[in-house]
Order: sequence, then structure tokens, then C-alpha cells
Amino acid sequence: MSRPIYLIGARGCGKTTVGEALSRALGYAFRDTDHHLQLSTQRSVAQIVADEGWEGFRARETESLKAVTAPATVIATGGGMVLAEYNRRFMREHGQVIWLSAPSQVLAQRLESQPEAAQRPTLTGRPIAEEMGDILRERAHLYRDAAHHEVNAMQAPERVVDEILHSLSLARAS
Repeated sequence: MSRPIYLIGARGCGKTTVGEALSRALGYAFRDTDHHLQLSTQRSVAQIVADEGWEGFRARETESLKAVTAPATVIATGGGMVLAEYNRRFMREHGQVIWLSAPSQVLAQRLESQPEAAQRPTLTGRPIAEEMGDILRERAHLYRDAAHHEVNAMQAPERVVDEILHSLSLARAS
């Protein structure tokens, strides 16, 4: 059976949008680690962070990653999933990892145009453009370390899907 495909990248890079389109193209299931976490805890990401701190949230994020991992599944991960070395190794060993990369300015524009504060809490309390620049500087090497393939996320979602399919040498489901 086909191995899972993990989508990694910073907030706003399109993991959910691309993941849903990719799962349709392949006839795979689609799961989102943040969505699974919210359903299983009945709390938003912001509430979990407020109640348990970032360390507690990150531990729950790892549990969520393991819970949604299954064959023939496209998995959109939280932007910070790569912070834990365990998670990077788990994804690489269990499936194919695709980094949806985009410049911080583009990510900040996307987040500002579609704010979802409860699901995308600010990490620093600073303006989103500054925060995204810092996050990418801190995490780019982790995304690169975890990924089997890097795909330019600044394209239309269908184009990103095509590039992922090409990278993985997979055909669309008919």
C-alpha cells in the first residue's frame, strides 16, 4: 500500500489547501494534525498553548502526528512539527515528506488576509511579517532536513499539486 505523504512548512504556506487537492488527485485520505488535535482535545491551538504552554502543545502535536499516520493518506502538519527531531525522523521513516516553501513576505501576506488567530496564534506577539521572517530563519534548515522534496508554494494550488506528483513520480487518480 502507498506510504503517507507529509506536507510541512510554515503557517500560511498552503498545507491544508494543497493537501486536500493532492488527496483528491491521488484518491488518498486527507488528515490535518492540527485539526485532529483540536477534535481530540476539544480545544483550539491557542487554548492548548494557554493551558499547557508550548511544550505541552508540542507533545500533543507529536501524538497527533502518530495518530493520523496511515497508508494512502496526505497529512498536513502544523508549522512547528519539524521542531522535534523525533517528528522529523518519524515522518522521513514512515512516508514521503514535502516542504511547501515560500518567502516570509508571502506567508505574512497570506496570514494577514486570512487571519485565524485561534488556530494560528502569534508565537512572539510581534507583527506577523517580522515573526514569519524570524520563523523561517530559525526553521528553514529543519524543514530542509525533514523533507525528501521541496516544492515552491507560491504557485496556484493545482500547480503545486502537479509539482508534488512529478516529484514523487505519481499519477493522478482517474
